[in-house]
Amino acid sequence: MRHERIAAVEPTGADPEEFVTGADLLAARLAAAGTTHAFGIPGGEVLALVDALERAGIRFQLARHENAAGFMAEGLWHATGALPVLVATLGPGVANAVNVVANAQQDRVPLIVVTGCVDQALAESYTHQVFDHQAVLRPLVKASFRVAPGTEDLVVAKAVAIARRGRPGPVHIDLPISVAEARTTRRTAPAVLSVAPSVPADLRPAQALIATAQRPLVIAGLDLVGQDGAAVALDEFLARIGAPLLTTYKAKGLVPEDDPRVIGAVGLSPRADAIVRPLIEAADLIVLAGYDPIEMRQGWRNPWPAGTPVIDIVAEPIQHGMHHSSLLLEGDVGMTLTRLSEERVAKASWPGGEPAAIRTAFRAAFAAPDGWGPHAVFETLRRAAPAGIIATADSGAHRILLSQMWGCDGPRRLLQSSGFCTMGCALPLAIGAARGSGRPTLCFVGDAGLEMVLGELATLRDLGLPVIVVALVDRALGLIALKQRQLGLVRAGVDIGETDFAAIARAMGGRGATIDDRETLAREAEAALRRDRFTVLACRIDASSYEGAF
Repeated sequence: MRHERIAAVEPTGADPEEFVTGADLLAARLAAAGTTHAFGIPGGEVLALVDALERAGIRFQLARHENAAGFMAEGLWHATGALPVLVATLGPGVANAVNVVANAQQDRVPLIVVTGCVDQALAESYTHQVFDHQAVLRPLVKASFRVAPGTEDLVVAKAVAIARRGRPGPVHIDLPISVAEARTTRRTAPAVLSVAPSVPADLRPAQALIATAQRPLVIAGLDLVGQDGAAVALDEFLARIGAPLLTTYKAKGLVPEDDPRVIGAVGLSPRADAIVRPLIEAADLIVLAGYDPIEMRQGWRNPWPAGTPVIDIVAEPIQHGMHHSSLLLEGDVGMTLTRLSEERVAKASWPGGEPAAIRTAFRAAFAAPDGWGPHAVFETLRRAAPAGIIATADSGAHRILLSQMWGCDGPRRLLQSSGFCTMGCALPLAIGAARGSGRPTLCFVGDAGLEMVLGELATLRDLGLPVIVVALVDRALGLIALKQRQLGLVRAGVDIGETDFAAIARAMGGRGATIDDRETLAREAEAALRRDRFTVLACRIDASSYEGAF
């Protein structure tokens, strides 16, 4: 709803062409910071901002829900590095965005959240749709600002610096209507002190531990995902110290997973964790490279023997209590790995060959059995997909199995909500990634997760993006049903009816197919990868296929 406009006063005695709006100043600063697209749903309170974004060369992309818009912004960030921006109008628009802001906090996404609001004087008496945006979002963001006249570009500069600094995260900007619409002079953007990436001053204790280790192990995680050059630094570090690599789900592909040093991804699969347990227990040094236990299940509390030396390299310390470390190094994780690799000759390690044996056992444990099921879906599509493809995964049983089976040939090529584990993320993540790459993108989602975001198929249609939506149709909340059985509870609240997703896809301008076997899937996938519009492949499976799979 459009609230009463407070008229802006144009400065007297000046050429109107010399003046811009407050929204223009804000948009220009976002563009200078690397924003190429903003995602959201317009409302009266953000119309001036949307207009200014377009004039600044930032394309405003309409979504069907603010939660999805935020995930689209994240997907674009992963694909291109562009600063992710979510725009939400006052009241229900902001409330709809809470989930994705919480996700950005826990998944370390530098999301800039710009919300429209009424002016404080009006809010004192006109309360329709009005609540305190900052009070709601402040627990979920690194900082929250309310723009005042003359601070438009300064606030953005501070917000961007905070969002990117250390461990990335969301920052909120509340923009009153009168500030957005007010005419002001164009000015030189104020300077904001940015803190250069740093490494710990004294690396000698870490270097001494590395020098004596015969069985080093590296576990890489979330703090490395958003850093430029981090993958190269990690690769060189592994070579210099002779260590095998475990990763969290979000860090898959930092080193291509066909590399023999890569054991696999861990954290949510008890089966995978049991296989790598002997490697962790045998290690005489564990290096945590940007490892953030926010991605891990409870079984990763105190996961290594008490006497094992552990070097914990983090962007910022967190008092999580999940594990102990012998040495904490705070700073840029990639740069620290590079410094630790300098003047070090690559050495052999693990004389017993344990990493190779564990790697072989790891892959055998998740090999696809004969017949049809989720294993067959993932294996068939991995064979069909071209090198470099970006895939996304929704939360649920399929995500855990997929993350064990899906080999990533580079970083940020399996996108998911791994810290927050929210459903409904995979489709908008894929839309954002495809918008950035312009290439076919795979989206893996359960039937319940897809039903949460069906409206975004219309966004796919309107943007003309070649996203291939692979729906695992088992007519249930599979992971929750599995947990109910494990706890001996009555099955309740987990069963859903079967939706004809292929028909919905066709009705919304895409292509759809219902699939029950490998041969049909391979044929439909090949056609979908050549198509310039979206495709939904509804793969009907038995939910019992997940029993014991991970």
